[in-house]
Amino acid sequence: MMRLYGPKAWIALGVAAVLISVLPHFLSSYWVTLIGKIMCYAIVAIAMDLIWGYCGILSLGHGLFFALGGYAMGMHLMRQIGREGQYQSDLPDFMVFLDWKELPWQWWNTDQFWWAMLLVVAVPGLLALVFGYFAFRSRVKGVYFSIITQALTFAAMLLFFRNATGFGGNNGFTDFKRILGFTITSPETRAALFAVTGAVLIATLLLARWIVTSKLGRVLTAIRDAETRAAFCGYNTVHYKVAVFTLSAVLCGIAGALYVPQVGIINPSEMSPANSIEIAIWVALGGRGTLIGPILGAGVVNGAKSFFTQAFPEYWLYFLGLLFILATLFLPQGIAGLAQRWKDKRV
Repeated sequence: MMRLYGPKAWIALGVAAVLISVLPHFLSSYWVTLIGKIMCYAIVAIAMDLIWGYCGILSLGHGLFFALGGYAMGMHLMRQIGREGQYQSDLPDFMVFLDWKELPWQWWNTDQFWWAMLLVVAVPGLLALVFGYFAFRSRVKGVYFSIITQALTFAAMLLFFRNATGFGGNNGFTDFKRILGFTITSPETRAALFAVTGAVLIATLLLARWIVTSKLGRVLTAIRDAETRAAFCGYNTVHYKVAVFTLSAVLCGIAGALYVPQVGIINPSEMSPANSIEIAIWVALGGRGTLIGPILGAGVVNGAKSFFTQAFPEYWLYFLGLLFILATLFLPQGIAGLAQRWKDKRV
């Protein structure tokens, strides 16, 4: 397991920070976008590892939290277009096309960056808090929790597909022009977004490591291994599970907000149940309960996805399924576990 408090770890993080700051100046826009997107996915993978790897709760709804953060950022970027859109209206183009007369209530004040950032954190967090409280209080666990989180994600996707709800329908939000007054497609802006994403990834890793090495992390591990025994010891397991589930959702929302300006689009397909399953595959392949493993898993899977969807698009899903089966059979502790075994053998 990665140790984030030794001198080697701090040197590695320092090197990573330097690389993140200089790489955009030496890479093409394609690679800057691809690596930036993978770093966003890595944040989601760490969030999933906190709830699944350390608390033992498999959520198949993290794609929803990711998309909600993306939609909050996306609407802010749509509002920044102003009258530069096709219809030269203060409303986003898709609303003018659908004959909306005024902005829906849920997008009030989203032209303000600070309010949009508040929505990025608050909407996924509040949804996870309320949903998690009632689910965990009702002692829903195991495969049943996985199923209802997937059902929640699927229901939200159907809602966002509807044009009448004000979320852009099938097309979602796209054609962004500016962010904080800067042209969103300029190399300087892309480099800045890349650097911010890398900094958030490092901060997320440090936060997660601090949590799992604290008393909170030990209680979460106890809940994962023997929840009944932890409850008999006096711990309110519902509160702990709700807390880590809410934090995990907030991290996903932040990742979604960083994803949208770099990729340039957000639509309901991000809520697809298959996307949430894929997040679980990143963590399983990388190694649950390791923190560094999910980052590796997100990088390997999405790097392979980028290659296969261009070279052999019809075989990607088969490859993904095979990857998951092989990891389950031969790498039960993931890539990180394999690396640890090699290290132990050398010692």
